[in-house]
Amino acid sequence: METTGLARDDRIISAAVYRLDARGEVEDHWYTLVNPERDPGPVWIHGLTSDVLQGAPLFRDIAEEFAARLDGRVLVAHNAVFDWQMIAREYARAEREAPVRQRLCTIALSKELGLPLPNHKLESLAAHFGVVQKRAHHALDDARVLAEAFRPSLAAAAAGGVRLPLHECRPLTEWSDRPAPRIGRQAAYGGYRGNGWRPSRKRPACPYPNPGRYEEGKRLKQGMRVAFSGDTSVERELLEDRATEAGLHVASSLSRLTSLLVTNDPDSGTSKVVKARQFGTPIVDEAAFGQLLGDVEPADG
Repeated sequence: METTGLARDDRIISAAVYRLDARGEVEDHWYTLVNPERDPGPVWIHGLTSDVLQGAPLFRDIAEEFAARLDGRVLVAHNAVFDWQMIAREYARAEREAPVRQRLCTIALSKELGLPLPNHKLESLAAHFGVVQKRAHHALDDARVLAEAFRPSLAAAAAGGVRLPLHECRPLTEWSDRPAPRIGRQAAYGGYRGNGWRPSRKRPACPYPNPGRYEEGKRLKQGMRVAFSGDTSVERELLEDRATEAGLHVASSLSRLTSLLVTNDPDSGTSKVVKARQFGTPIVDEAAFGQLLGDVEPADG
């Protein structure tokens, strides 16, 4: 997919689907533009101007055909949690439910396979398998590239007995693009955080003071503020639960007070990664964070 941006109120502007069989062979493909009913966002990246999108169908007009291609399938995408969130929100706006029940992230799969990639960009995965990109940031060509790179990944997983990192896709049953009413320092609307996609889960307040930033080579310490960005091999909520149980403060946003950012894609342009770079916040990947969780230093008595 191409979108108007990365935020929760951004919209899909083009979508492509390559359907594969169990061996990763292409069955068919499909592509459509989508009128986002708003500014198209970073035209310099995706090349889709307002003029191009003006005559395109609205998402609700293509929702049924899109759903027919997703129904009963595993959603495979590069940074799959982002694609799933965008799809779920678009279907909720259309007062429908996306028929996806499982997703697989090719970033997580490449890590499971131990592929020697310099970073987690799609172009690096493609280059590793000799797949030629023709039009980067064009939904149809990106889907083709991913399909061609997924086939050998799938074969390697089967040959090596590697378990595919499948995650449940929880449907979003309600949505509003209206700003959420403020309730103290928290925002909630319709049972969801802000206008977000995840069910609200109240966690107990961290009882320990923030001891500051994590320092490489040292232990995490109870009270440290930890933020997460991007897709993870372990379900995000389980990671957050483990962090909370270890005495860490799980932060939904990143600020100068954040002790550590956990992400499997430090080269991405997400707002948390950008802010972490600006603030000098330490960044570790999921595997390193998992090791650190095994030996968290107690808070000062």
